This record gives sequence, C-alpha cells and structure tokens, in this order.
Amino acid sequence: MSTEAELTEPHSMSQILPIRMTSRVVRGYGRGSKELGIPTANLDTEQLQFSKDVTLEEFPTGIYWGVSRIADQSVYTAAVSVGYNPTYGNDTKTIEPHLIAPEQDPRRHASSTGETLMKDFYDQTCRLSLIGYMRPELPFEGLDKLIEAIKGDIAKAVQLGNEVNDTLMTEKDWVQSDEPARV
Repeated sequence: MSTEAELTEPHSMSQILPIRMTSRVVRGYGRGSKELGIPTANLDTEQLQFSKDVTLEEFPTGIYWGVSRIADQSVYTAAVSVGYNPTYGNDTKTIEPHLIAPEQDPRRHASSTGETLMKDFYDQTCRLSLIGYMRPELPFEGLDKLIEAIKGDIAKAVQLGNEVNDTLMTEKDWVQSDEPARV
C-alpha cells in the first residue's frame, strides 16, 4: 500500500482515481444541514469498502467530485469532502458527499443557502465514485468563507459532471449497478 504523501502527488492521484466505494450513511456532526445549509451523507468509515488497495487512513484528504447513489435514488453528481474538516478541527477523518440534484429538480435550491436538500438517508447504502480531485481541504476564517468555498466546489463539480467522457459514463454505470466496489 502507498503512503498518503505518495498518493497526494499528481501522478499518484491519476493512478488511484477514479476510486469506487460503498458504505452505509450514518449521522455526522449535524453541521452540514444546520450550520452550513449544505447537507452531506456521512459514510460509515468502519464499513467502508474501496475498489482499490488503499485504506481510509492512506487516502489523501481533500475536496473531490464524483457521482453517487443512495438506496434506490438516481445517480447524482457529488462534491465530496474527505478529511478532518479543519475549520472545525475534527480528530476523525470522514467522507461526506453532498449530492447535487439537477438544476430543474425542485430540491436543487431548497436549502437555506440555495443548495440541494434531500431527505435523510441514515442507514441506507451509498455508492460513490470519486472521479477527480478539486482542491486540498483548508481551514476557513468563519462560516461565511467556508460556505462560499463549498458553493464554489459544488459549482465546479456540476461543471465537471456535465462534461461527457468515457470515465464519467463508466462510473455512472457502476454507481447505478449493484456490483461490489472491490472486484
């Protein structure tokens, strides 16, 4: 297995992405919906299954984009935080996808900050494929700056998710399927 330092180098990231994972959605700190107006589906890191030979501890922190499906829902573009949420100083590494409904979906701008608001998914299975790395996770001075950055990440994820390419189509097909993460 590789070290986190090796995985964060651009050539190593291209070797590890896309990466598929499955897990159960669990309760997080409750800040995504309540404080930020940007709800996330927190993955159970104890049940997390990766498609490649890497552990959560080794997987590089950062903000990613990809595609996800929870339970029998549709496949959605996702902006995903992997890390310790440095603005909050968490001690536990988390994976938190924010599913982004299509522009015409009434849930697309339903949250308090104008982002996607879906029902609770606790104890449901999440299928997630991280396709690309967008930026490192960073500490922000205040919630307004954090929200502004996350909204920028969401906009970038939407833009990348609208580009048609073989990798995106393959990962959408996997997310829609019931195939295991590890082959």
